[in-house]
Amino acid sequence: MSRPRIVIVGAGFAGYRTARTLSRLTRHQADITLLNPTDYFLYLPLLPQVAAGILEPRRVSVSLSGTLPHVRLVLGEADGIDLDGRTVHYTGPEGEEGTLSYDRLVLAAGSVNKLLPIPGVAEHAHGFRGLPEALYLRDHVTRQVELAAAADDRAECAARCTFVVVGAGYTGTEVAAHGAMYTDAQVRKHPMRTGMRPRWMLLDVAPRVMPEMDERLSRTAERVLRQRGVDVRMGTSVKEATHDGVVLTDGTTVDTRTLVWCVGVRPDPLVESLGLPMEHGRLLVDPHLQVPGRPELFACGDVAAVPDLNQPGQYTPMTAQHAWRHGKVCAHNVVASFGRGQRRAYRHRDMGFVVDLGGAKAAANPLGVPMSGPAAGAVTRGYHLAAMPGNRVRVAADWLLDAVLPRQAVQLGLVRSWSVPLESSSPEVARVPGRPEGAGMTTTPGTQRSDTGPGGAQAGGTANAGAAKNQSASDPARSRPGGEPARNQPGGEPAKNQPGGEPAKNQPGGEGAERQPGGEPARNQPGGEPARNQPGGEPARNQPHGERAKKGPSGSPRASGKPRRAVEAAGPRPARGGSGRPGKAPRAAGEGSAGKRPTAPSGPSRSAGPPTDPGPEPPANQPPPGPDIAPGPVKRTDGRAAEGDS
Repeated sequence: MSRPRIVIVGAGFAGYRTARTLSRLTRHQADITLLNPTDYFLYLPLLPQVAAGILEPRRVSVSLSGTLPHVRLVLGEADGIDLDGRTVHYTGPEGEEGTLSYDRLVLAAGSVNKLLPIPGVAEHAHGFRGLPEALYLRDHVTRQVELAAAADDRAECAARCTFVVVGAGYTGTEVAAHGAMYTDAQVRKHPMRTGMRPRWMLLDVAPRVMPEMDERLSRTAERVLRQRGVDVRMGTSVKEATHDGVVLTDGTTVDTRTLVWCVGVRPDPLVESLGLPMEHGRLLVDPHLQVPGRPELFACGDVAAVPDLNQPGQYTPMTAQHAWRHGKVCAHNVVASFGRGQRRAYRHRDMGFVVDLGGAKAAANPLGVPMSGPAAGAVTRGYHLAAMPGNRVRVAADWLLDAVLPRQAVQLGLVRSWSVPLESSSPEVARVPGRPEGAGMTTTPGTQRSDTGPGGAQAGGTANAGAAKNQSASDPARSRPGGEPARNQPGGEPAKNQPGGEPAKNQPGGEGAERQPGGEPARNQPGGEPARNQPGGEPARNQPHGERAKKGPSGSPRASGKPRRAVEAAGPRPARGGSGRPGKAPRAAGEGSAGKRPTAPSGPSRSAGPPTDPGPEPPANQPPPGPDIAPGPVKRTDGRAAEGDS
């Protein structure tokens, strides 16, 4: 008899607990596969401390392969499920596609940022659901305080040191509390020239802070926030977000460069494509976490609407506590479906909540006992250490160091604004150079970002989003605010750090790539300074074997060191949003059509000038002319392998 195949989609609180419990219950008699975009389990409750510089990112990231040794880890994002064929289609981190067959499927895909139809929010705000967003917020807040401290203009200083957090729930409250402490510590060492101090605002339409929790916890949290100078405005939210600030529902205009969106979450859009009964966006399941009519399909965590047996007619809320307990019950019921053991119905007992407000301040009600102050802080951190599945010693060490040493307020610049769009199906995966668009994340077509404006404003605004995406070579993305164009856009800057060195900037229509294998290429071709000593101008300098810039099918020259990430298969691949399968990588800028690799005979290469005019003699330091070569990795002549060579 073949071993049963169990596939788990998602490694959040529910998916990770399911995989760990299944590995123990099956005693290695089943093939357990865990499909997740990242190779770690993220302990979300401590994410605000990463943004505030208390914990390092790896402290809240628990290795999946290290803690689940008997579970097969597949990196990728599920983008389609065939319920009748019992297969899961996924897209890997580098655009590769694959399918997983299963006998039992556990959906634990988690949740994504919840968006509201407010103009400008999707373009100018950033969420707080993943590690990349926390790293970006830490860098962004640090940068804004540094720029505000150096500014002479009071209006600019006030805008840069104003931080708006929308959503006074669990996450938003902790972000505002930790953020106020972080910026105050920065200004204490380097006071602002205008004499101002950072200002944090916490907005929500609810009548009180953390309305879903006990009222005594709410009062404690609001008191701590106001003591730290946080402007708490209940019954108020954002009406419109712009490049320079936000307009509130009470008519107030706030100049700011930072807008943090912590309004709430919604289930992963994957479950909507199944065509099964839903309850407020969540997949409807029975008390055994099984989908009615589909005995092979289970769901738990934020994507599952689990009946609350303690409160008939209601469903368990989307919290980490419930997701963690769902995982354990789901694993037992999956094993029971194979004839081992008895099924269990999910029934919970509320153990209370803890809210870390930074320093020695916290609010907690363990077992219904309200606490505040240092005692609540000790209970809160003790609970987190006990709940974490790993890294406990490292987390405790970071807390100890933070208590006796000052924080390091530096910006690393590892995550850019356009890497963490608010509207993403995978907030835990940053959009990075070299990643095909759609591999691990999706965004609204036409949305582009820069590192300016509140939370990284969109270049051009929403009205011109579609035009910006299809920008021509005459309008290079280099001219965008912040100098950081969107990736894989025609006329924009391709991804950096791809194999083969740094690719050409703004090609076609901009400056050629620097530090490519072979030296400095021709500058500003076409649309700028012509190449010297080429037919019609000056040749490219320091090209290998005197190679000139080559013309693509559209007539635009391109650098010879094309990144190896570019697709070289026959036939163009459709861009995301087209008729192709999701997760396909768009063609790199300047790639030949139909995958053909044009070549030319030895001698001067083709250019836009008349072919009969060979031009003046090349300079003395120019290498002897040689034949054109096809796009791809360039072999070095000094015996070393060039960047990008496999």
